[in-house]
Amino acid sequence: MPELLVLSKHADEYCALLQAEHLPNLEIKTAPSPETEIVFGEPDLIRDRLDALPALAWAQSTWAGVEPLLDPGLRRDYVLTNARGVFGPLMSEFVFGYLLLQERKILQRLDAQRQHCWDPTLTGTLRGKTLGLLGVGSIGAHLASTAKHFGLHVRGFTRSSEDCADVDIYFHANLPAFAAGLDYLVSVLPNTADTMQIIDADLLQALPAHAILINAGRGSAVNELALVEALEAGRLALAVLDVFEQEPLPTGHIFWGTRNLLITSHTAAPSFPADIVGLFIENYHLYVDHKLLMYRVDFERGY
Repeated sequence: MPELLVLSKHADEYCALLQAEHLPNLEIKTAPSPETEIVFGEPDLIRDRLDALPALAWAQSTWAGVEPLLDPGLRRDYVLTNARGVFGPLMSEFVFGYLLLQERKILQRLDAQRQHCWDPTLTGTLRGKTLGLLGVGSIGAHLASTAKHFGLHVRGFTRSSEDCADVDIYFHANLPAFAAGLDYLVSVLPNTADTMQIIDADLLQALPAHAILINAGRGSAVNELALVEALEAGRLALAVLDVFEQEPLPTGHIFWGTRNLLITSHTAAPSFPADIVGLFIENYHLYVDHKLLMYRVDFERGY
């Protein structure tokens, strides 16, 4: 009987959901043992228990990102799977919520209301604008689909995949050409050597001054100084940052006082236990049938 160890800040909720499923031949525990074969939980907590899990065969992350488990000094003699296919709808709500906030002048209207001021200023619209996606995996594909619902044109920047029908044109190397003319730039990139500070001074310079940047992938994708300079100089209309190189963001960080920058404190697409458990259950049935698991992570590529 496989032994499952749940390592999570929400372990009680995860265990209750798993036990309600009556999964065949699965013993659920919250403390490691030499017989633990499967681990389910947050990558940072799994990392801290790796040495106590000699029989580990499979680890299912509750996050999309698995950086804590990618250190070259850590063992890699097990299958690692991450959470994919569940964050697309949540990320779409987040991204388009903030795009509509800006285009529909929601904060401006609220300020006018507080001042008892009638403000008939015309709104902007998403329709006909161009969205650039840095990263076109499962989350990027869902964003592209939502963009089409609003009537946007979609560009995708990717190293490999070109299988999303909702992306109008793909770019693979020329970032300035990708950025030229964009109204919105959204990054949902993973943290890899290729994506480090990909949003740099050159890319920001290539964007029109009216463009909006949203980073909901990894904080390491942004050159922080270059972004601050672009915002303060008025060369970028708005930046919405959900992720940062250091989290929580230090109280003295320059971002807190940067003009036209919104901080959303890594809340864009939370891991709701019911969603993640459903993914685990699908993979568990594959595991006991000795089939290839979904959403395997390549330790070298980092995703």
